[in-house]
Amino acid sequence: MKAMLLWSLMLLGAAPSGTAPSSLPPEALGAPPVVDASPTAWSCTIDTLRAGKECVFEAEVPPAGAPNSDVERSNVKLLQDASRALCTEAVSNARDGQPDAKLVTVCERKYAAVVGRCGIEGGAPVVDSKGRFSPAARACYRALSTVLQDVQLMATVASTCCECAARSQCPGNGEACYADVSRQQAGPAALACMDERCHDACSMMLPSSASLPRPAPSRASQRTGSASL
Repeated sequence: MKAMLLWSLMLLGAAPSGTAPSSLPPEALGAPPVVDASPTAWSCTIDTLRAGKECVFEAEVPPAGAPNSDVERSNVKLLQDASRALCTEAVSNARDGQPDAKLVTVCERKYAAVVGRCGIEGGAPVVDSKGRFSPAARACYRALSTVLQDVQLMATVASTCCECAARSQCPGNGEACYADVSRQQAGPAALACMDERCHDACSMMLPSSASLPRPAPSRASQRTGSASL
């Protein structure tokens, strides 16, 4: 019995130490390792930008070289194309599928201002072949993320109110309305108009009725009031 056990151990120790047989399935412990070169879940990509997730700048790009106008134009075009889709999605998702063409235009204009500074002078691609943002594009990525978050806030808290304000011709409507309402910085005349003509659409963003500014009565109304007394 001891001899058979010793013989078995010798056979196991004599097993070849080379690569595992090709017949082993990839998930087997003894199978050769398979390299997965796809981006990790932590890579900074357009998807992480869309979702607002924290990420890692792990793109594989060559060292930055001399400024190249062709590479810079390619960088800017790539980000401009992405921004159009991101703006439309951000507004639509925040409004449960309802579009707001004016806010999308605001978003695209804000993105254009940022993207114009994101070419990193054409020294290297801003995104590698696997769609990962390069470390040199860190500031650009953060600026794009800030724009997207601002627009999502505007779409959530100001869009419906500003649509009504534009229809009702309230003061301060249009593009400025989105920023003013989302930051609670609308002027007295705009607030009074929103309360009167768009109360339901703007109720979440309006101060209490007691603190709303009211226009001073005209001289004619004062004279009428005095006569009625």
